[in-house]
Amino acid sequence: AQANHIVRERVTTPDDSFYGQQWHHNENNDHDIDTDLAWDITTGGLTATGDEIVACVVETGGAKWDQADILPNHWVNENEIPDNGIDDDENGYVDDYDGWNSNADNDNIGTGNHGTQVSSMIGAKGNNASGITGVNWDVKIMQVHMGGISEANVVEAYTYPMKMRKLYNQTGGDRGAFVVVTNSSWGTDFGQPADAPIWCAMYDSLGTYGVLSCGATSNSELNIDAVGDLPTACPSEYLISVTATDDGDIRQFAGYGQTTIDL
Repeated sequence: AQANHIVRERVTTPDDSFYGQQWHHNENNDHDIDTDLAWDITTGGLTATGDEIVACVVETGGAKWDQADILPNHWVNENEIPDNGIDDDENGYVDDYDGWNSNADNDNIGTGNHGTQVSSMIGAKGNNASGITGVNWDVKIMQVHMGGISEANVVEAYTYPMKMRKLYNQTGGDRGAFVVVTNSSWGTDFGQPADAPIWCAMYDSLGTYGVLSCGATSNSELNIDAVGDLPTACPSEYLISVTATDDGDIRQFAGYGQTTIDL
């Protein structure tokens, strides 16, 4: 004889108001990214040693990080005292409390709609009975506001999360941030990696410290293998190049490439 234990399905469904409209998480014909299966393993949170897991969103216009469904997952530099004019954590950036605006050299992040959408898809607070849910319910989103799409600005923007992860590694987590990924939903159509060796090398540099990077490919139906793209044609093993499909699993407007595009 034994106890009649309760058996439950291991399906994790958030209670966010608009989750049912987010077909990319769970679509009836499986034309989705199977986020619900990942949620059975984890919905985010902290590392085993209690550190925040950080995703860095690099955007030319910033993001409305104080929007109610993003704010709970907004990353702040806890080792920096805001607005005191001192580089408290000695990372080379003064008053970088809410992230970094590499154009203005401060932490005043713009309120761009595109960056808000990207941040929401990555990490809108999940299972809070409000709004939508991100892929990660609990994650810290580091905001980096890039000055514009020139290669110098790209390198400068990526340098911030790289330095923060390097500092984290060097101090055993006392300073810096445990940045695990950057996201870049922008680029240059027909860009050639051979013409942008420093840009492409940034992904290797980030990877050396433990940071993967994601890049969205062209919003035009181009064979990236043949015509090129930046950043998604960069050859770095630390860069994941992503195209787009609809709820019928059809790629209607985005780039493709057997060699260059990963997902």
